[in-house]
Amino acid sequence: MSIENKLQSLLNGESARELFARLYGSDTAVIEGQIGRYLGLVKDYMLMFPETRGDIHLFSTSGRTEIGGNHTDHNNGRVLAAAVNLDSVAVAERNDTDTIILYSRGFSGVFRVELDNLEPKEEEQETTTALIRGIASRFRQLGYKTGGFNAYLASDVLKGSGLSSSASIEVLVGTIMSALYNEGRVDPKKLAKIGQYAENVYFNKPCGLMDQMACAVGGFVAIDFKDPENPVVSKIEFDLARAGYSLLVVDTGGNHADLTRDYADVPREMKSVAAVFGKSVLRDLSVDDVLADVPSLRQKVGDRAILRALHFFSDNERAASQAAALEKGDFNTFLELVNESGSSSWRLLQNVYTNQNPAEQGVTLALAITERFIRQKGAGACRVHGGGFAGTIQAYIRLEDVDEYISIMNRIFGDRSITVLGIRPYGTLHLNPLLGE
Repeated sequence: MSIENKLQSLLNGESARELFARLYGSDTAVIEGQIGRYLGLVKDYMLMFPETRGDIHLFSTSGRTEIGGNHTDHNNGRVLAAAVNLDSVAVAERNDTDTIILYSRGFSGVFRVELDNLEPKEEEQETTTALIRGIASRFRQLGYKTGGFNAYLASDVLKGSGLSSSASIEVLVGTIMSALYNEGRVDPKKLAKIGQYAENVYFNKPCGLMDQMACAVGGFVAIDFKDPENPVVSKIEFDLARAGYSLLVVDTGGNHADLTRDYADVPREMKSVAAVFGKSVLRDLSVDDVLADVPSLRQKVGDRAILRALHFFSDNERAASQAAALEKGDFNTFLELVNESGSSSWRLLQNVYTNQNPAEQGVTLALAITERFIRQKGAGACRVHGGGFAGTIQAYIRLEDVDEYISIMNRIFGDRSITVLGIRPYGTLHLNPLLGE
């Protein structure tokens, strides 16, 4: 039996259909579409690597949506996030060399990393090559095995969607290395930390750990980063549809160019407030500490840093309250907290548009229109989604109002600007064992 026929039989089997129903939804057309997606990926892999030995492995890593705790993770705060049914997938195989060779659908060229030189390279910063090199380096530093592999990947976690395309790919690459060279023994939480390390040190983006952790672990997850080396991760069971709501992300089509400084300024300014008190992060302070010293802080760190610190304290508490509301099934309280969080991000955190280009405020416009829609309907909630400054907002809309809302937003931001999300119960997966191979 050929490799393609073997995988076609595997992917058309009952185990695959049951797994895909859990990952992507139970609609038959969706499941058939995913089977075709994976088979197409295998075909493309074999075109790129005709010398394949036939020991092909399949992988999937979810994207994520931030539910609560906007820009709290990088100061050791609490967050609420969820894995979504949009994912990055890969076909991979050991090549028993010291070279990782990776192709990505939609991108010309090849990403190639020689494992005999894993030092950071300045010229690779903000590239996928840097992430691959950083992940391999961290595997070695932590005492795990490394080795070369061939891979072909594709992602429907679109860049700039606020659903963490980079974190999804980071965790995916780590999962491949874990499965092919470490018998899958690297814990998902560890894979998340490895991805964050690669993004911080090699990609040169000072991100927190929430994105990678949600992509790795899956489901609704409440994460407390008070001890960032050992975050407390709790899964929450909740069905949005049973509550009568859909979760939607609106892509406003904003320009994400040159936003690194905007993202970096948020943790930098928060930590500058903590530093005045001799602390490294705001989690080690209380809001009363800050309020008692506002006149001095204004001179030392500036007003915006104080406002961002106040956002941290309020959203840190809100994230815990949101998780508790979901656990109790109190969705009305949850929605109220979502709206409070959105208001705090808009007024205090100030991450709904960039001061580099104040004329472009797609996120602000989307929030204003959504808030008006929610007031008219008497139900719902919205907030900026993810890091902010450009891109997406998140909205909770009653099922009976979804079509009308989509029509309004598509008219303003273009067809297909809306993504209706499903919450995926699993994070990063090596699929072969789950398919019965």
